[in-house]
Amino acid sequence: MTEVLVGKQANAQANAQVDAQVDAQATDLELCAREPIRIPGAIQPHGFLVTFDPVSLVIERASANVATYGFGPAAAAPLGRTLAETFGEALVQAVRTGLERTIDDNPLHLGIFARGETREAVIAGASADAIAEHAANGGASHFSFALHRRADVLILEGEPAFRVAGPGASVYPLVRAFVTRLERARTVIELCEAAATEVRAICGFGRVLVYRFDEDGHGHVLAEDREAGYPSYLGQRFPASDVPAQARELYLASRIRLIANSNYEPVPILSASGAADAPLDLSFAALRSVSPVHLEYMRNMGTGASMSISIVVDGKLWGLISCHHREPMIATLDTRLACEHVGQILALQIESKELGDDTDHRLALRGTLVSLISTMADCDDFVAGLVSVPREFLGFMSGNGVAIVIDGRLAAVGETPNQRFIHALVDWMATHSNRDVFYTECLSDLMPEAMEFRHVASGVLAVQISKLHRNFVIWFRPEVVRVIEWAGDPRGKVATSAQDGLRLSPRRSFETWCQTVRGRSVRWRSSEIGMAAEFRHAALGIVLKRAEEMASLAAELGRANKELEAFSYSVSHDLRAPLRHIVGYGDLLAEYESEYLSDRGKRFLKNIVDSARLAGTLVDDLLTFSQMGRAALRPARLEMDELVRTVIDESRAQTQSRKIEWTVGKLPSVVGDAAFLLLALRNLVSNAVKYTQPRETARISIAAQEQADEWVFSISDNGVGFDMKYAPKLFGVFQRLHRFEEFEGTGIGLANVRRIVERHGGRTWADGKLDEGATFHFSLPKRFQSVDEAEPVAGIGAGPAQ
Repeated sequence: MTEVLVGKQANAQANAQVDAQVDAQATDLELCAREPIRIPGAIQPHGFLVTFDPVSLVIERASANVATYGFGPAAAAPLGRTLAETFGEALVQAVRTGLERTIDDNPLHLGIFARGETREAVIAGASADAIAEHAANGGASHFSFALHRRADVLILEGEPAFRVAGPGASVYPLVRAFVTRLERARTVIELCEAAATEVRAICGFGRVLVYRFDEDGHGHVLAEDREAGYPSYLGQRFPASDVPAQARELYLASRIRLIANSNYEPVPILSASGAADAPLDLSFAALRSVSPVHLEYMRNMGTGASMSISIVVDGKLWGLISCHHREPMIATLDTRLACEHVGQILALQIESKELGDDTDHRLALRGTLVSLISTMADCDDFVAGLVSVPREFLGFMSGNGVAIVIDGRLAAVGETPNQRFIHALVDWMATHSNRDVFYTECLSDLMPEAMEFRHVASGVLAVQISKLHRNFVIWFRPEVVRVIEWAGDPRGKVATSAQDGLRLSPRRSFETWCQTVRGRSVRWRSSEIGMAAEFRHAALGIVLKRAEEMASLAAELGRANKELEAFSYSVSHDLRAPLRHIVGYGDLLAEYESEYLSDRGKRFLKNIVDSARLAGTLVDDLLTFSQMGRAALRPARLEMDELVRTVIDESRAQTQSRKIEWTVGKLPSVVGDAAFLLLALRNLVSNAVKYTQPRETARISIAAQEQADEWVFSISDNGVGFDMKYAPKLFGVFQRLHRFEEFEGTGIGLANVRRIVERHGGRTWADGKLDEGATFHFSLPKRFQSVDEAEPVAGIGAGPAQ
């Protein structure tokens, strides 16, 4: 059977099916969570259990089968009797010695104690039925005892101690051989294969599986050792519902569990009143009775006996060694201890191997990170630095594509979704995630519209550079179509009606069930996620350092500008008087002494006076320019059409002899300094009037266009225009594109315009074509904020909006 999954959002029918399955699984999990697996009130019948008072050693609870093991008349009714009366003084001495030590959840094995004088039995094959029959007939002469404390209750367990003739008769040489084989294993798979082989040799079960739990809790069979005739589960998966959450917790606490017979009848635990007067926690009891649902699961699987050994790595349940046998089967205490020891050794080797692999991977990633940090630090724009090394940038997170979104700018490398989707993803992450590093291998489960881009962006790992702005570095991984083989339909566990309410029934089929999974990428490794966080800290450090450098530079420039303004003001102010004297005395000389001058002398005098007047005008303009940065703004609500009318009226008075056609569009009201904005408009309009002099009919238009956050004003003319390659010079001080003989002027007017507009938080730029005219633009923000008080605005004076 094959089922294809393409994310939760494939279609309405799929949604309904998924919802139904989720509801059913929720019911299953609730029932599993309510099963009293820690306090079943009963034990398995291949041993017995008592609890006793730590001072008097009087038995307070006892399993109903104590009498069947032939300890004598007292054992026929052990409740209220002492341990000595029931089991003999030798055991009592061991118990007292044990109580002098710290008794906790982990069972303390007290040893093997004889019952009577008969010799220890030898049972070939260790069949559970044979052992039970032998014990019931009084055949067992020795018993192993274990003691542990749970919730202030002392629990003593006993099992017949048989010397088993068969595979487990001598387990320690096998364990030693296992350790030698582990030393040669190069991978986790090889470690698991060695463990499967050795555990089966030790315990004699027909099939041994070693499987690992994945991130979703499903068990993946990595290794298997089996007798001929047992079906293989190698490479297949067991669903998470086979081992519910509380069962996992128990596996983590108690590392080994034996079920000797899947058809056993539980033996109740009785108290002096005939029934347990309070629940007895058997979490660490070797004989704990298990869930009837699990016993039914075993029978459906064709398993008569099972043993599970926990593989605990770094404090977490990594997986299980699962042993199965068709018939009931006992694993004696020494066999179980040896298998538990194998599980511990395997866990240590896996932890060492995975830690080594993870360390190697982290070192490789850190080497790449160091290279990326060096590249970012060497570039003024760290985004450009990253894009310049695409192979390292992509390989850092093993992505097929990567995108950088900084202040709305997007740079992409490799295979990525389109810009529209990337910006939508950034908006989604900024809204739905507050993590510094966001990652998923199935983006479409979280963001349904991502299904369209699953071929390049099923997996996403995103680093948020700034918490204040939507600045992200995002790696993408494509969809990897996988066919998963399940050991039976994972949806087979169902809740059915019973007389006492809902009853949970396990799945009945374990035939291979295939599932094709789409919309998922390769998972992100923990080392990659950790290194992504380090990348964020490094990038943030570089950005902050660059910001500090820019702030320091801006402060230095501010100081230099103020000094320059003070200098220019002083120079301009001091030059005005001597220049006026030159002009004044030149005029007096021309008026009173001109008859003594030759024509050439008169011409020289006129040039001196004209040059002095021009120098005076330059000084006045320079003084005005310096005052632009010194005078405080007085913002108020202004009607731009009134300012424009004032400027046009002034121009008409000065150009009555010329034919000028004025076109003025609808202009908005703005907030600004009326005197300064009037000066800016006067400069722009006078320029348009001046540079249209060669035209028989001059055409000058003034218009405004509304943008999202600003108004853009434009003054256009049909004058001589300019070459766009000189556009960057237009707004500089003393910059001219035409000769003074053609068009008079000082070259400071447009610099004044830029200074005024920038102080209002706006921008200036120009478009032109030689001999066809020019258009000068400036913008004013809708929300006024003087740059004297605000942070520097990115892009001011940089040209038109892109």
